[in-house]
Order: sequence, then structure tokens, then C-alpha cells
Amino acid sequence: MQTIRPGAVISRIWEIYREHTGALVGTAAVLFAVEFVVLLLVTGASIAIIILFLALDVLYQGMVVVLVQDVESGRRDHSVVDLLRSVEPVLLPLIGVSILYAVGVAVGFIFFIIPGLVLLVIWSVVAPVVVLERPGVLAAFGRSRELVRGNGWSVFGVIVLVALIVGVVRLIGLVLAASVGSVGGALIDWAVTAAVAPVSALSAPVLYFALREPAAL
Repeated sequence: MQTIRPGAVISRIWEIYREHTGALVGTAAVLFAVEFVVLLLVTGASIAIIILFLALDVLYQGMVVVLVQDVESGRRDHSVVDLLRSVEPVLLPLIGVSILYAVGVAVGFIFFIIPGLVLLVIWSVVAPVVVLERPGVLAAFGRSRELVRGNGWSVFGVIVLVALIVGVVRLIGLVLAASVGSVGGALIDWAVTAAVAPVSALSAPVLYFALREPAAL
């Protein structure tokens, strides 16, 4: 089995990010703006708001998965609306997978750090599996583990590199936000969030295609 190279995966993430900045950052900006407006209009958290925000985040992740699929297949004529609509059939399974993923990883970190890291790695491509292969919620976790097998450390390296990139950009954003007023700080935070969201979202589908075709990366 060939091993993927974390540096090559990161380069591919950056390449797709650069070529599709408008769709990736623009869509993220709109979705996060919706969340921001909802928070302004509604006081206090509620189950409905949590579900809405989860659905928006999952919808964005699914859209990015389909976008990467189009890029990898050489088809780039889909609009953002088309990409979002293509996620609708798997939105509920994707939400279910996201909840189980979050709970499983969180429990792993709470009890012991190592199990949390292991789950983070072996479930790293579960979202693309749900969107593109549609095996069912529980089967998607097994399929993700199957794809990652033999490349665990490389996948972990990609996760660490993506976390570092996002963390550094967010830190710079916090420093800039602290130097301006509350309104300016909120706008900076919104812009930074929209800018880094595609990086995290791209990591799973790019990893998925790299693991399916390791010779490419």
C-alpha cells in the first residue's frame, strides 16, 4: 500500500482553495452571516438554534465535498446553488454522522486523549463517504476506517498541519480584533472564520480522494 504525503495533501487543499476562493469563502461568509444574524435576533441558546447551526455547518461541509468531487473528475460547471442542492438527499445522514462523530471523539478525549486522537484519524473521511458513497450512517464509520488503514500517521499529520494553519490565522484574527472596537472586532472575526472554514472543510474530501488514489498524492 502506498503512503500519502501530508505535504502533498496540504498543497492540494491550497490549490483547490486558491482556484475556488469565491465559492468556498463566499458561501462560508453567507452561512456564517446567517448564524450571526440569528444570534443577534434571538437571546439565549435553544435546541432549534443548535440544530439550525449544525445543519448549516453540515450543509457547507457537504457542498465542499461535492465541489472537490467535481474538481477531481474534471467537471467544474456546477454553481454553488447546484452544489448545495446536491447535498439535500444526504443531509440527514450527514447530520447524524456529524453528531456521532462529535460525541465519539469528545468521549475519547474526556476519558483518555489517545482514543480521541485515534477516532479523529480513523473517522477523518466519514463525511465524504456519506456524501459520495452513501453506505448508511453506521457503515460510513467502518468505510472511513477502511480507507485510512495503513495511512494513519500520514492522516494524523494532515490533521495537525490543518489545525496549525487554522490556529495561526485565527490567532492573527484575534490580535487584530482586539485592536479595534466591538463592531470592527466582530467583522474581523466573521471574515477570519469565513476565510479558514474552507481549509478545514477541504481537508476531509481531499484526504478521501488521496486515500482512494494514493498514487496521486
